[in-house]
Amino acid sequence: MNSWYSNIVPSWVNRWIAPPRPVNPYRAIRPANENAAETEAILTVQSVDLCLAENNDEHKTDHFYAATEALIVRRGDPFRLRIHFNRSYNPTKDAISFIFTVADDQKPSPGHGTLVGLVPRDGIDYLGDPLEWSAGIETHEDKALTILIKPAVTCPVTEWKLDIDTKLLSDGSKTFSIPVPIYILFNPWCPDDQVYLPDYDQRKEYVMHDTTLIWRGSYNRMRPSVWKLGQFERNVLECSIKLVGTVGRIPAAYRGDPVRVARALSAAVNSVDDDGVILGNWSEDFSGGTAPTKWVGSTEILQQFYKTQKPVKYGQCWNFSGVLTTIARTLGIPSRIVTCYSAAHDTQGSLTVDVFIDANNKKLDAETTDSIWNYHVWNEVWMQRPDLGIGPYGAYGGWQAVDATPQEPSDSMYRVGPASVVAVKNGEILRPFDCGFVYSEVNADKVYWRYNGPYQPIKLLRKDTLAIGHLISTKAVLKWEREDITHTYKYEEKTDEERNIMLRALKQSGHAFSRYYLNDSFNEVEFDMSLKDDIKIGESFTVIVKITNKSKDNTHVATGQLNCDAVLYTGTNADEVKSMPFEIELKPEMSEFVRMEVQFEEYFKKLTSQASFNISCAAKVKGTEYEYYAQDDFRVRKPDIKFTFQGKIVSQQPVDVIVRLSNPLPIPLKKGMFYIEGPGIEKALRFKIVEIPVGGTAASTFKYIPPYAGRGTLLAKFNCKELDDVDGYMHYEIEPRPEDIINNGTHRAHNIIRRRTDVIA
Repeated sequence: MNSWYSNIVPSWVNRWIAPPRPVNPYRAIRPANENAAETEAILTVQSVDLCLAENNDEHKTDHFYAATEALIVRRGDPFRLRIHFNRSYNPTKDAISFIFTVADDQKPSPGHGTLVGLVPRDGIDYLGDPLEWSAGIETHEDKALTILIKPAVTCPVTEWKLDIDTKLLSDGSKTFSIPVPIYILFNPWCPDDQVYLPDYDQRKEYVMHDTTLIWRGSYNRMRPSVWKLGQFERNVLECSIKLVGTVGRIPAAYRGDPVRVARALSAAVNSVDDDGVILGNWSEDFSGGTAPTKWVGSTEILQQFYKTQKPVKYGQCWNFSGVLTTIARTLGIPSRIVTCYSAAHDTQGSLTVDVFIDANNKKLDAETTDSIWNYHVWNEVWMQRPDLGIGPYGAYGGWQAVDATPQEPSDSMYRVGPASVVAVKNGEILRPFDCGFVYSEVNADKVYWRYNGPYQPIKLLRKDTLAIGHLISTKAVLKWEREDITHTYKYEEKTDEERNIMLRALKQSGHAFSRYYLNDSFNEVEFDMSLKDDIKIGESFTVIVKITNKSKDNTHVATGQLNCDAVLYTGTNADEVKSMPFEIELKPEMSEFVRMEVQFEEYFKKLTSQASFNISCAAKVKGTEYEYYAQDDFRVRKPDIKFTFQGKIVSQQPVDVIVRLSNPLPIPLKKGMFYIEGPGIEKALRFKIVEIPVGGTAASTFKYIPPYAGRGTLLAKFNCKELDDVDGYMHYEIEPRPEDIINNGTHRAHNIIRRRTDVIA
């Protein structure tokens, strides 16, 4: 074959077999058999302009801290390079090729897609199929060429190296190595990318926004707290890219598959199997690290992990979720944080949560391995699922549940997902990955059993089909409020459709339904437990049980007890606060009330960090076989931290900010600490508070310089021994400087080929 192509190919195909030794990026390599005249004749790269400002603008990567020192682009869309040579490029005698290799791949290969050689075509009217890399010459001006390079829409998402080979068609070649890293990310703006998200506002929210809300608390007292994702901050990109290859152990060839990446990240964010990012801790002892409630965002966690390469201490479910969201958005995978209230932890895969009660109406911890968390936080990532095909309810693409909190092993590693939310809703619990576990979290049945010993049959006390999966929540798109997405995970409760799905799921699980014993048919006495749910910490609260005798003729006597236990938000480690027995006579068609008041002095010293309680009532009706048992979650409300700006908020101009907190307790708060985060604050600010007296207010003032015009969010945490995990946030608009307004209209018009969906969010 005697063509221009045959003269070009050897200059880079040979390098696939034996990569060259490192070269000085600013000095060409001279072959040993080359004379001086030939060397002068060879086209030599003198410098390369990476067009960082233009490329970052076009690829929505200009917010990255690394954008001034690295090329950060998204696959499937072209980016621009301007190459300056020692002489004018002549296509009749010169050949140029671009060699891309995955930076950390020891044996890059074309077959694996980790080594790519490109010969630029003349012109940019067509840059090839979306599945292939391509390059085109945009302009030729004297000694400079402007090149557009389009990475394949399926290429590995990782750090790449670029070498530019120039060859004299008669003889001789040179190589120029780009001295800065090139990061290629997923592209949710590109319709051909597996993570393509068509909605403009959703791309803005789920990819570009660097601050979000996480709902915590309990279903009857929901508590939004702000979380700084910080996906554009220093070292976060580098850490995320490295995490996929090292801790996630994804071979370079597969790093372009968002399904593999999401599954690997759900394991890599926790430390259980692989010394990943965060070490979980659900005790109340956080010595040697930072308590989970003190983190205000992902940035500090990821920066610490990147520096030390050791798990960061400590985290719980919302910390794992916040960090996973940061990494996903950094890589370009649309992601959001999801909270499920009364979330089940089904340890046996039975799709039921079984609670065993002893003869003294106490829960048997040894037999009760399942649990219900006041709330559990996980993630959803957006992608298509071609690996699952088309099912009876359609395609499985869209939102996928991913959970980095280490609860149960999946394929021998502590991870969950990606599980298609469509599959979960329709009870397809055998679909990969972990759809059955997620189904249990949102829709298991809760069953109470009376346990009378190892050789006695258990008795069904109560079956609750409505206890699990309340108020599944995420931050609304471009709004600082809650969006309820319960309907995406399950059909409406109390409908035939929901029950039919549950029965079909139970059959798939392989667990028999035969152990559901029928309870006694007695139904003349009705119990209803309630309590006021808006109680401030420091106040007393009252548990009330209304007992109604529905019989027209019979008098009944009800006996039992009320219990209040301080628990972790996972529903475990109960510490009894108060217990009150009762016996009450019920006249026909009459109601009586049992009240148990819990004073601040009774619960304060037993309170856990998230101020959660488990309230339960166990009762019997004398002369019958009827037994009643119910429990509910409850938490006391903590105060909010308030922000006040002392002047106009203008980009890059200092303004004084006051942060305040009032003491809600009937005791002083001592040795407190404010933690402040926000855009432009590279490291969290810390302000010590010596004491806040009873009824007093603490205030700290600091100088704040907003880094850019637009919307911003300041967030704060307060912790002390008497009162911890207090937070607050404030959204605000940052005005542009006058000179920014003047220069606003001078936007460069590029002739780069773009899509309408690529308008910058």
